[in-house]
Amino acid sequence: MGYEHIEVRPLSGSIGAEIFGVDLLEENMGDAVFAEIHRAFLENLVIFFRDQNMDDDVLARFGRRFGTLAPLPPHRQVPGKYPELLIVETKPEDKMVFGWEWHSDTSHLETPTLGSILYAKVLPPIGGDTMFANQYLAYETLSEGMKALLDGMVSVHANGRILRTLAEGKTPPPGTEAASAGWANMSTEHPVVRTHPDTGRKALYVNEMHTERLKDMTVEESQPLLQFLYNHAVRPEFTCRFKWEVNSVAFWDNRCAMHLALNDYTGHHRLMHRVQVKGTKPFAA
Repeated sequence: MGYEHIEVRPLSGSIGAEIFGVDLLEENMGDAVFAEIHRAFLENLVIFFRDQNMDDDVLARFGRRFGTLAPLPPHRQVPGKYPELLIVETKPEDKMVFGWEWHSDTSHLETPTLGSILYAKVLPPIGGDTMFANQYLAYETLSEGMKALLDGMVSVHANGRILRTLAEGKTPPPGTEAASAGWANMSTEHPVVRTHPDTGRKALYVNEMHTERLKDMTVEESQPLLQFLYNHAVRPEFTCRFKWEVNSVAFWDNRCAMHLALNDYTGHHRLMHRVQVKGTKPFAA
């Protein structure tokens, strides 16, 4: 089924598409145009727009077309009219970047976000790309035996690895996952394989940044299976890589895609603004 109001150019064979013929600054975007953008979002898992000279009002308005914006915790909010606005900034002296590992945003919350909308304001002269991975394919390409094992399985998602990394200033070494778990002050449970509420498709739903262990297992017992899934989920053929330009926008579906911010621009400034759309509690069907 083609598109009448927008142009959709796939970025890879598995995930991602650039959208052309849309001005996000237009205050009264027609329903027909929005419907095609929404369809492109569901079909491609992440969509990109170029040359959108937006301010935070426009960013918030676009996000609200897809649902209610998800507020940030108080410590992440910045002064201003939008408690939902996240400033994603890497300064020249920083050694780490925001989103340094493959993950699905806020999966440590009971109700993770539907999707995230990121807008580029300042970029390094080279580097700073973002990669995305299709988690429908991650699930669908598993063996039938592995699918049978995972269907109905539950995992515990927490923020321990993030808090430890931020405190120590480096990614925890392999084999210390139990120590990372000890840092957590928030956790929840989600199905290892979730069903997308709009498409009905099954997607793998574990990620190294947030998934602590499998339910009813210790951290150590969980690692062999989880580490296999982490590696499988980001096989090159499941991914795309987006090269940012100033005034570019990316909108990804946290229910069926993971992403990774590349840390390859040390000594340079990168500034992005982001809003997130409220989601629903993950379920398996």
